[in-house]
Amino acid sequence: MKFTLSWLKEHLDTTASVDEITYALTDLGLEVEGVEDRGARLAEFTLGFVKSAEKHPDADRLRVCQVETDEGVQQIICGAPNAREGITVVIAKPGVYVPGIDTTIGVGKIRGIESFGMMASERELELSEEHDGIIELPSGAVGDRFVDWLAENDPAKVDPVIEIAITPNRPDALGVRGIARDLAARGLGTLRPREVPAVEGQFPCPISVTIDDDTLDACPVFYGRLIKGVKNGPSPAWLQDKLRAIGLRPISFLVDVTNYFTYDRNRPLHVFDADKVSGGTLRIHRAKGGETLVALDEKEYTLEPEMIVISDAEGVESLGGIMGGAASGCSEETVNVFLEAAYFDPIRTAYTGRALKINSDARYRFERGIDPEWTPYGIEHATQMILDHAGGEASDVVVAGKIPDTARAYKLDAARVQSLVGMTIPESDQRQTLTALGFRLEGNMAHVPSWRPDVQGEADLVEEVARIASLTQLEGRPLPRLSEGVPRPILSPMQRRIGAARRTCAALGFNECISYSFIDQASAALFGGGTDDTRLENPISSDMSHMRPALLPGLLQAAARNQARGFADMALFEVGPAFHGGEPGEQHMLVSGLIVGRTGPKDVHGASRPVDVFDVKADAEAVLAAMGAPAKVQIMRGAADWWHPGRHGKICLGPKKVLGVYGELHPRVLAAMDVKGPAMAFTLWPGEVPLPRKSGATRAALQISDLQAVERDFAFVVDADVEALTLVNAAKGADKALIEEVRVFDEFIGGSLGEGKKSLAITVRLQPSDKTLKDADIEAVGAKVIEKVTKATGGVLRG
Repeated sequence: MKFTLSWLKEHLDTTASVDEITYALTDLGLEVEGVEDRGARLAEFTLGFVKSAEKHPDADRLRVCQVETDEGVQQIICGAPNAREGITVVIAKPGVYVPGIDTTIGVGKIRGIESFGMMASERELELSEEHDGIIELPSGAVGDRFVDWLAENDPAKVDPVIEIAITPNRPDALGVRGIARDLAARGLGTLRPREVPAVEGQFPCPISVTIDDDTLDACPVFYGRLIKGVKNGPSPAWLQDKLRAIGLRPISFLVDVTNYFTYDRNRPLHVFDADKVSGGTLRIHRAKGGETLVALDEKEYTLEPEMIVISDAEGVESLGGIMGGAASGCSEETVNVFLEAAYFDPIRTAYTGRALKINSDARYRFERGIDPEWTPYGIEHATQMILDHAGGEASDVVVAGKIPDTARAYKLDAARVQSLVGMTIPESDQRQTLTALGFRLEGNMAHVPSWRPDVQGEADLVEEVARIASLTQLEGRPLPRLSEGVPRPILSPMQRRIGAARRTCAALGFNECISYSFIDQASAALFGGGTDDTRLENPISSDMSHMRPALLPGLLQAAARNQARGFADMALFEVGPAFHGGEPGEQHMLVSGLIVGRTGPKDVHGASRPVDVFDVKADAEAVLAAMGAPAKVQIMRGAADWWHPGRHGKICLGPKKVLGVYGELHPRVLAAMDVKGPAMAFTLWPGEVPLPRKSGATRAALQISDLQAVERDFAFVVDADVEALTLVNAAKGADKALIEEVRVFDEFIGGSLGEGKKSLAITVRLQPSDKTLKDADIEAVGAKVIEKVTKATGGVLRG
């Protein structure tokens, strides 16, 4: 949207500078994209005075002029018919660029006589299309800048042009009046009254207008009137200057009037040559499809069904809300004009414009929304302008349909406005703001003006108040403390637990994966999922049809892709949700890790070996410890069938409290996932880890004993099916206060032990706290250890 400063001041009584206006516009939400200084291209042109003008000796149409300039008298040859002695002219000295002819002036010879510059015409300076003679100024001193003379005597020609970006929700700002209203509400001036009295019709309108019943939703109202006896021709200079400044080409007065109101009031209009309207009637209806129309852009369009058209007795004459037809367009010969002001539905207009690929100023405004209630006023304003400048006599106004009802009101809650905006805005200021924007206030109800289709609720009232008050006035205020003393942690216990798990996995050498929550049905079925409960209604691909029941499928797919590319050794982990149902809340957080290959690269010392169950067990225990799990746990069997039946363990706090599972994945699963095994993995449930009993941030006192610890080794012969953990737990229970640690350091099978037997050797560490242990004390504890282990496992001390 472009407009000039002087055009804005026709609606806004203001003394604000261009900088103040542009800053306010951007702050109001009407972002300024640029300001064109139209005087910059004329800065080097100066005034001169022609002291004499003699005929060129070798050319009848040329004059050799002696022109007084700020650098003395210069000889300039000119071919303009009005070049004569005693006039003040505009001089382009050598080295000056002339925009209208895209030339830099130099010193040259014309028919053998030197010329030191040029006297310019209006077209050469891009001020108008006038080029029959050079510019003659009624005043001005020699050497003055021409741009300064224009600023004082004809400011419209050097007015700054402001261009703003219009968001789709602000169609009212597509007219200069709407922009001025916003600035007036901000306090940058006063909105000028610009209404005109209704023009009384002198005779009945000979052209009737009808709207088909099935078209009233797309064109609810149509105003029109005939103006006969007009004299069409070039527009007045002020109107041409306005249009040319914003990039429009003046065509003829009748057409320029419609363009003027399109930009001045966001009110697209159309003019028909009444003598070309066949049958004395216009009908607004939906196209049947297949009709053709040669539009004003001289292109032929084939219409589709449902497009809104205006037809006379012979056929389609205009596309409603988009563009008129060439057949009924006005020309300089037009003497009887039919003026149209109608309202067209935004959505239907957009559909038609897009289908026909027509971009016009009318379509741009209708599809965003114009003010339907200003339709009768728009036709009166345009009628008065035509009568004032082109003469003629106006008929009565013909009306088809009725203006759509856009009345609506919303409650203004002053306290709520201040709460949402974060600024102290008195209720009186809020009411004054809305009133200045055109809202009508009755009590606490704000009635929305018809030109604001974007205001659709109470929140929009808040936005309007905040926009005018300026959000740049917001001051940062710290939020009040919710509690006294040390603030509570921001992260929840689960969030802290997940962060600790992620950091620990990374520290253990795992690489994090982030996979999709969707997997294929076959992979989901391998891990207990793939049912209709977790099937997606509209999957993005066939291999993403179900919600994942576990994280391991994604890790295995990543491992398979890496193995296919030559990366055999890897450690991957992922933290994220898995889904056991399709309803909200039927999900659980998991931490899963996968190890494939060897512990490291092969070396001469044989330190590299294939990963085993104990590697992944150590990793799982380290992650659980980081999440705050208790150190004393039970290792049990009986995990899901995707784990190897004899090489896995469930980490439990009891038969029903499972913290995680670790072990080797079943070869059947690896084959289905195309992973070269064996593969070790763990899956942990962070939500199952008990919360600490103490919720405070303080730690318990560190207890350190200054007494020497004692270690004793025991070897027990037990049945081969006895688990080492059972033996270790039994040994720990011998004296919970004195025994600090029990660990297995050796296992022996075969030899003299016989079939079905094995030897497990453990180290028991005793840590006294109050006195040094004596031999009797140590022997007493050892006896208890032997007793407990024998009772729990049936084993005997190895001799």
